[in-house]
Amino acid sequence: MGKLIYDREQIEQVISQIVERTMRMDMTWDWPCGVAYFGICEAYEVTKNERYLTLLKERVDELIELGLPSWTVNTCAMGHCLITLYQHTGGEKYLEIIKSKIDYLENSALRFGDRVLQHTVSANNDFPEQCWGDTLFMAAFFLLRVGVMLKDEALVNDALNQYQWHIQYLQDENTGLWYHGYDNIHKDHMSGFHWGRANCWAAYTMSEVGRRLPECYLYPAYLDIVGSLNEQLAALKLLQTENGLWRTILDDEESYEEVSASAGIAAAMILKGNPLHIKYINKSIRGMLDNVSADGRVLNVSGGTAVMKDRDGYRNISRKWIQGWGQGMALAFFSDVLNYENIVSDGAL
Repeated sequence: MGKLIYDREQIEQVISQIVERTMRMDMTWDWPCGVAYFGICEAYEVTKNERYLTLLKERVDELIELGLPSWTVNTCAMGHCLITLYQHTGGEKYLEIIKSKIDYLENSALRFGDRVLQHTVSANNDFPEQCWGDTLFMAAFFLLRVGVMLKDEALVNDALNQYQWHIQYLQDENTGLWYHGYDNIHKDHMSGFHWGRANCWAAYTMSEVGRRLPECYLYPAYLDIVGSLNEQLAALKLLQTENGLWRTILDDEESYEEVSASAGIAAAMILKGNPLHIKYINKSIRGMLDNVSADGRVLNVSGGTAVMKDRDGYRNISRKWIQGWGQGMALAFFSDVLNYENIVSDGAL
């Protein structure tokens, strides 16, 4: 069986640099911080570097002391690091906030159709009856993790329902790629582009379901998830650039390469465990290393992106600045590289 080609010491050093640079960012309780701190948690789980957990705990405790915001789909992303902190410290305050987020998602969050979560970024009804690929990371994956942790089958089933409907609404059956969003009122995909980071959110979180959910094969909904992921990764591998990355509009050769999407897509290939993907992952290792500065800043990460109106809307999003989601997804990718030999394939599924 093929192997990943990398220098473990180099990857560990890069992870450390990214963690340190991430913790110098002044992020507050929202999705950029949620994705960034998820990446630090993944780095901790693989390296067991206690400094990562200590830094995370100190910052999260500070944010809690300062006061928590109102919940939205996006602010629920911070729930991921709370799970890790609760599991490793036993702090009940983390579990209380986790349960508060779950209560919001289950009882107050805007939904449509068959209880599909509407993507929300504020207390306002910003995007009526729209589902976005982003929701899978911020909320559905969180619901799944909490459901497994608390052995709450209702939460697990709600999470799987979110995946099934997001697949139904967002995956392009002709290509296997995912659209950014779906408007249930107008029954369309709005501008209808295959945005890179939406595909990252979908691929990465779908690849995590089988790893996190015990006896996943006993859930009929899981077969939809793994089928969707197989189709998506088979399409994505053909769109990888010579630099080992993916573009912000995946199937537009004039769009720039975008590193947060690339990290999530390549990490999904690692977690899927298909040996046919090894050559693509190895290209990504080189491409990702080329996009981390000496001080741990992940480069060429596009800014926060709504469902844009046209092609230029996506292509003109700035990639100049450091972003929490770029830091976090790079950490998830490099952590999965280090953990590759411990990842079990889902076999014939």
